[in-house]
Amino acid sequence: MFRSIDDFLKSWKNESESTLKELNGLTDATLSQPVTDDHRTLGRIAWHLTGTPHEMMARTGLHVEGPAEDAPVPATAKAIVDAYTRTSASLEAAIRRQWSDASLTEMDEMYGEQWARGATLLVLIVHQAHHRGQMTVLMRQAGVTVAGSVGPAKEAWAQWGMQPPAV
Repeated sequence: MFRSIDDFLKSWKNESESTLKELNGLTDATLSQPVTDDHRTLGRIAWHLTGTPHEMMARTGLHVEGPAEDAPVPATAKAIVDAYTRTSASLEAAIRRQWSDASLTEMDEMYGEQWARGATLLVLIVHQAHHRGQMTVLMRQAGVTVAGSVGPAKEAWAQWGMQPPAV
């Protein structure tokens, strides 16, 4: 649980930059890469990440610009990157303007439970990391080199003059 706005914003900066690294690797063609026939596509997961700050923070009363949960997935990877960038900036600005360290202990109804706002912010970050991991698997299946947002991707080891870990 976050207990200070500054701590959250530092963590969010790192996490959103990591997410943008992966989103920037997407192409229009890779957006349709599915997990399986009856699961989300890579584009749908990326779009879900883009809309979650708006959806989740609305439950706390914080207004964050972003696509609605039922908004259709854009046809271009660039549109997703641009929307994610705007949503992330809106989240940062709204928290700076409307919340204080003291407000992080306030409770909100979240998905049938009561969560402290500091816990909600932690869940937002963990949720994003979870889906970013899903995206990297689909990106590899689609033939995209992943950025290695938390530690080096396999391809980065060679750039460092090292052997990648054994497979």
